[in-house]
Amino acid sequence: MKIILKLSIFILLMSSYSYANEVKVFEFTEKELSELQVRKVRGADNKTIYTLGSNDNGNYYKAIADNAASGLGKEVKIDLNKTPIINITWKIEKDLPGIKENTKKGHDFAARVFAVKKTGATPLSNRAINYVFSSNSEIGFNSPSPYTKKSIDNVLATTKDNLNKWVTVKANVKEDFKRFHDLDVNELDGLAIMSDTDNSKMKAVAYYQNIYFSAQ
Repeated sequence: MKIILKLSIFILLMSSYSYANEVKVFEFTEKELSELQVRKVRGADNKTIYTLGSNDNGNYYKAIADNAASGLGKEVKIDLNKTPIINITWKIEKDLPGIKENTKKGHDFAARVFAVKKTGATPLSNRAINYVFSSNSEIGFNSPSPYTKKSIDNVLATTKDNLNKWVTVKANVKEDFKRFHDLDVNELDGLAIMSDTDNSKMKAVAYYQNIYFSAQ
C-alpha cells in the first residue's frame, strides 16, 4: 500500500506528555483500545483486527492482518534529548515469507512501529522511521519506502531467527532521524503500530507489548 496512505493513520487520537526516565506510549487496556480507533487504509480490502490479551509479562495487543491494512496511531510528545531510545517487545506468530518488502508489491510487514516527526502543515510532509519485524530481511537492513523517501524501513528483528518468539529490541530514534533524514529532532510527535498484508494478500499474526522510551 502507498506509504502516504499509511501515514494517514497518525491522526490525533490521544495525547501523552511525559519526560521521565521512561515514557510509556501505550497502556494496553480495553479502554485505550476502544479509544484508539482502528483506521483502515484506503484501498485495503479489510481492516487489521486488534484485540487485547495478556500473559505473565502483562497485557498486549494481538493483530491479525488477513489481506488487510489498518493501524493504531497515537500522538505522543517525547523529548528525544532525555529519552531517545525506543523499546519494543513483540512477537510474530505467522509471518510473510517470500515477499520483497522493499518493493511496492511486497511492502508489507507482519509488525511495524512508526515513529513520526511533523515537518509541515499536512501529514504528507511528515518524516518517519518505520521500525519493522521483517519476514525476509536481516537485522540492520534499511531502505526507503518504495513509495516515498520520507519514510525509512529499518529492520530491528527478523522471523528468520525468532518466529513465534517474544523479542525485545531497542533503537536510538534521535540518532536514526539524523542518520536517515539528516534531521536534528528534539521532540517526537507521533507513534503507531501496524500489521499490514494488503499488497501480498497474505495473512499475518503479530503481538505488541511494552512499548516505551528510555534514556538508554
